[in-house]
Amino acid sequence: MDQLVSEYASTSEDSDDQTALKRSNQSKTSTQITKRSKIDLAPEVSLEDQRLSNAFYTKPTDTEIAFNIPYEDLSRPVNGPSNPFSTRVMNQNVLTGHVEEQVYSEIAFKTQQRTFASFGYARDPTLLDNVASGSAEFVGNVEKAIAMNGATIYDPTPKKSGPARLPKGDSAVLEGENAYKGPWTGYHGESIGTPVGPPEGAIRTQAEPVQNLKKQVEVGQETTVFHGQSEFDYQGRTYMHVPLDLDVNLLSEPGSQECFIPKRCIHTWSGHTKGVSAIRLFPNSAHLLLSCSLDSKIKIWDVYHDRRCLRTYIGHNKAVRDVCFSNDGRRFLSASYDKYIKLWDTETGQCIKAFTTGKLPYVVKFNPDEDKQPIFLAGCSDKKIVQFDINTGEVTQEYDQHLGAVNTITFVDENRRFVTTSDDKTLRAWEFDIPVVIKYIAEPHMHSMPAVTLHPNKKWLACQSLDNQIVVYGAKDRFRLHRKKRFTGHLVAGYACQVNFSPDGRFIMSGDSEGNMCYWDWKTCKLLKYLSVTIRNGVFAVDLAE
Repeated sequence: MDQLVSEYASTSEDSDDQTALKRSNQSKTSTQITKRSKIDLAPEVSLEDQRLSNAFYTKPTDTEIAFNIPYEDLSRPVNGPSNPFSTRVMNQNVLTGHVEEQVYSEIAFKTQQRTFASFGYARDPTLLDNVASGSAEFVGNVEKAIAMNGATIYDPTPKKSGPARLPKGDSAVLEGENAYKGPWTGYHGESIGTPVGPPEGAIRTQAEPVQNLKKQVEVGQETTVFHGQSEFDYQGRTYMHVPLDLDVNLLSEPGSQECFIPKRCIHTWSGHTKGVSAIRLFPNSAHLLLSCSLDSKIKIWDVYHDRRCLRTYIGHNKAVRDVCFSNDGRRFLSASYDKYIKLWDTETGQCIKAFTTGKLPYVVKFNPDEDKQPIFLAGCSDKKIVQFDINTGEVTQEYDQHLGAVNTITFVDENRRFVTTSDDKTLRAWEFDIPVVIKYIAEPHMHSMPAVTLHPNKKWLACQSLDNQIVVYGAKDRFRLHRKKRFTGHLVAGYACQVNFSPDGRFIMSGDSEGNMCYWDWKTCKLLKYLSVTIRNGVFAVDLAE
């Protein structure tokens, strides 16, 4: 017991030592607390009540604001010294400055835009309050805007003051100075009934030299010029004979030989003084080339030997628009702006017969059937397709359904039908000798198609559309648009550039308004070649060999 008491009891010395130890620990703790830095977790706040302030201040770097601030406070300058290296404009919300949205309807904008294009002035769109009140300021020709009272294209414009009208007279007086004229009275300064123009003697003197200089080719006065040394060779053959001394067989089946994309221009035929409107190769052999021009002349050229002009046919008074060979090439038709269609002998140059309806013929086409060679069709400017009989010279049928001038005639379906295109942007199919349309195609997206060519397999029609593309239609019963066949990459808007195929049907080609030639692959519709050729008043030839 005494031991336990002695263990737990403390003497005065021990208590003094413990007290000294506690004091030393407290002194150490107090010294450590005084060395720590002060940490304040509360943010600094302004003592000024913002609700009692006249303005709200924001930082330039703020991206969100929890309360509405007037625009005047947002546009206040930044307090403090300015940054000399900063290039930012005050209140800039785009790279070039500050942009504000204006509430302006589309119809109002279109109205002011068309008004400015027509009259030269428009209302200022930035002054919305003035526009609503009707006292808006104008941009553009302000004087004209004031004179027209700010009228738009939809408002009635002030009428111009015209000449004063003569008095109607007294209704009780029938004759004399004050006779009643009623609604037939005229205006001051009119010269109705007074002859105008040069005196009669001057008219006669001016008309005489014009009559002397007037030289027109009348029907029956057609001429021809042969441009060679002799019309016959040593065997008595003319240029109509198909040459046999070439590396290619010209009388072989079309498409039996492989065709290639041309690489270069090998020859240019020049002789026309104006633009060439159409060219046609000689049927079956293609050893001759027939061309018609705006200089009212027709020329036939050699293709393979000397490549020179063989004969010129002179018989039209105005530009020749189209020519067409017969099946054997012995004869051809020519359509001119002098309203005549003439039948020529290819070998002798003699004009056999002339046909006319009094209208401009735009296209002529022989019926390809052998038993119907004396019949041809002509598309005219009076929206009609006229069928002529060469033997009698009379019109045997008229096809009248188009709403514009007829541009092309293409025979399809073993020549039992033909397809026509017109300036009315439609495509129509007809049964031959029956003036009833069997197929009518007119879509809102269609453009005029001034050139149409039949594919060698007789199944498709390639149409040159004036929206810079070639579209393809079926040549069978339905005449549907082939939407997957579309050839683009050339410019033909406003020009009737002809379309053609290679004899094997692998390639399709077209001219360009810039004088270029474009070649596409028929299957893939890929543009293969863009041949740049600059030709003026001539015909050029390209090398189709590999």
